[in-house]
Amino acid sequence: MARRKRTRRLAPAIGLLFLAPWVGEFLLGSSPIQHAPAALVLLLPLYGGGALLIREVTRRLGRGYPTIVLLGAAYGVIEAGLLDQSMFNPAFLEPDNGTLGAPSLVLSANNALGYVAGHAIWSITVPIAVVELLTRDRDTTPWLGRLGLATTALLYAVGGVIVFSFIYAEYHFVASPVQLLGAAVAAVALTVAAFVIRGDLETGVKPAGREVKPWIVGAGAFVVSSGFVARPENAVGLVVGPALLLAAWWFVRRLSRASWWSARHRAALVSGAMLTYAWTGFVVTYLLWPDDRIAWFGNGLFALMAVGLIVWMAKRTAGGNGTDAGAAGSSHRGAAGVGCQVPSGREQS
Repeated sequence: MARRKRTRRLAPAIGLLFLAPWVGEFLLGSSPIQHAPAALVLLLPLYGGGALLIREVTRRLGRGYPTIVLLGAAYGVIEAGLLDQSMFNPAFLEPDNGTLGAPSLVLSANNALGYVAGHAIWSITVPIAVVELLTRDRDTTPWLGRLGLATTALLYAVGGVIVFSFIYAEYHFVASPVQLLGAAVAAVALTVAAFVIRGDLETGVKPAGREVKPWIVGAGAFVVSSGFVARPENAVGLVVGPALLLAAWWFVRRLSRASWWSARHRAALVSGAMLTYAWTGFVVTYLLWPDDRIAWFGNGLFALMAVGLIVWMAKRTAGGNGTDAGAAGSSHRGAAGVGCQVPSGREQS
């Protein structure tokens, strides 16, 4: 009986460990289904450990989704800038002029934006939001004790070593000291911002005009995140991308503080973002493995799984009219629902 209670208590944490790499890699299409066993061994410690660590630290400090999103961005900078170094490695990019040579600065900046935003939103924030919506009675409370938190931190550190070693063994690339220092400074700045920004549990909510229906929130999240993913990899895309992210952040933060905001709105927001990754997975497979039927099958299966999660969240939040009871008065409801761009012929990780 005690063992069953312990397993049930840890179920959300275990679910997040697996959901983070699934959303961040498999739903995206970066890792085809036939690579799942090896990819999970490689990615679960980093993705799952990172997402769970961010979630636990955030909730232990009584803070919410603004903190989670910014810590997710710091996670993205650490992974893409310091660990797999896809932010700087020319092998992860394709020259935008169709000729041999180093990618342009604009293309590199677009890919860096895509990596960081994709990890912040889909590798970290979306999986956390999904699990919390499925466990609304414990959505703002810690899931782990001190030992579990320390173990999670160690798991994340081990995951970082594994990914760095794997990528270095394949490409033998190390970014320049200036690039590494820049990534480290950016990660520290984002971490500081995560705890400076107003992301604690607020004491009240404010009216924000007429109620917006949950389906409109979901449709908006899908359209905005799809627009971010489909933006061109040129100077226009480099302007449009951040503009979409900032607009989504502002609108969601404003709406989520309204008295009518509910768990159904949160579920719709997350659902719109997940559906964007579902269709992006097919595009990534077309770009990387167009003749791989198993990969196409995996895309279909993962898309159906995403729909299943959306239906499950809808059932768990049904009847949730009015203020979001699972996160009453919390500014953490303001997660941005946007994703990352299609990788340029290389995996996100």
